[in-house]
Amino acid sequence: MIYLDCAATSHKKPDAVYKTLYNMTRYHSANAGHGANSLAVLASEYIYECAEKVSALFNISAPENIAFTHNTTFALNMAIKGVAGKKGHIIMTSMEHNSVARVVYASGDRYTIVYADENGRVEPNDIERAICADTTLVVVNHISNVCGRIQDISKIGQICQKRGVLFLVDAAQSAGVADIDVQKQNIDMLAFAGHKSLLGPLGTGGLYVKEGIVLDTIVEGGSGSSSEDKHQPLFMPDRLVSGTMNMPAIAALGSGVDFILKTGTRNILNHEQELKNRFIDGLKNIDGVRIYGGEDENYAGVVSVNIKNKNCVEVAERLDSEYKICVRAGLHCAPLAHETLGTLDKGGTVRFSFGIYNTKREVDKALDAVYKIQKSV
Repeated sequence: MIYLDCAATSHKKPDAVYKTLYNMTRYHSANAGHGANSLAVLASEYIYECAEKVSALFNISAPENIAFTHNTTFALNMAIKGVAGKKGHIIMTSMEHNSVARVVYASGDRYTIVYADENGRVEPNDIERAICADTTLVVVNHISNVCGRIQDISKIGQICQKRGVLFLVDAAQSAGVADIDVQKQNIDMLAFAGHKSLLGPLGTGGLYVKEGIVLDTIVEGGSGSSSEDKHQPLFMPDRLVSGTMNMPAIAALGSGVDFILKTGTRNILNHEQELKNRFIDGLKNIDGVRIYGGEDENYAGVVSVNIKNKNCVEVAERLDSEYKICVRAGLHCAPLAHETLGTLDKGGTVRFSFGIYNTKREVDKALDAVYKIQKSV
């Protein structure tokens, strides 16, 4: 089986991730932050150690400002609804995943969509022009899950900092691949997936919230602290974390982050871009294939395609059943992005997304499969 659906989740993980998950589940499971017994204290320490590793990766000064969640969607909901409760104007881009778009739609009618160009690029100055007197939040998808476009979050962060607007980055696709520095890039909130390029288990993600920002809560409950108070604590991470945490998975995520820190995001991105460019070069030699994405450094290892006169879902099914190649087809939960790229009326695209463990040989096999499908009746 060749797995080329890394934008959905990483399939292969570092051996240390599997080992940590097993050991924590088998020998160390306890309710972190909910008791003073030795196992409960140790569980809290494992979670904090993971927060320290994530902080090192993203240049976060205070690990306690990270709230671990079970996915990026939940983290984005906490951030957007936590700000939207203050009743301000929100700006998002046309490259957003539904985990942003649907939350913004649900917040009311005070929002603006800044449209990217046909290549998926968002012009930062267009975001600045969309900012008005009551704008409270700008949300940007760092790397598109549809075409791999990398947005200039450094420039957008400068604009938001200058205009006094909170800046939320959706790093579902970029955490573990792209260089992210919350301080240099003026990022106020960062939502990330643990199970994708951070190479942790499914059911892991998180939200970083800059010191001094207090979000409205969307979940309340037992925090293990200030139990006598009627309301959720104001301090992080207890402000956003309620109930029993998935300590074994979070600790295993820490092992994934260890791998990222040792390998280096630049080396990982270079590897994925090399595979992406090899794939695109090969696709150019196949008649009837339309490519959505780019070969330059502004695109990560995600390539969407359509084959003339062939349904994208059927192509993906044939790749799986006939060639044992896992990809994804359809709208990828991002209809705005497909509208931007001109693929909405086509039902989406076939998406090939590469990861650190993919090889050139796998890319070549995928090219051969695309060629044969294109030639078939």
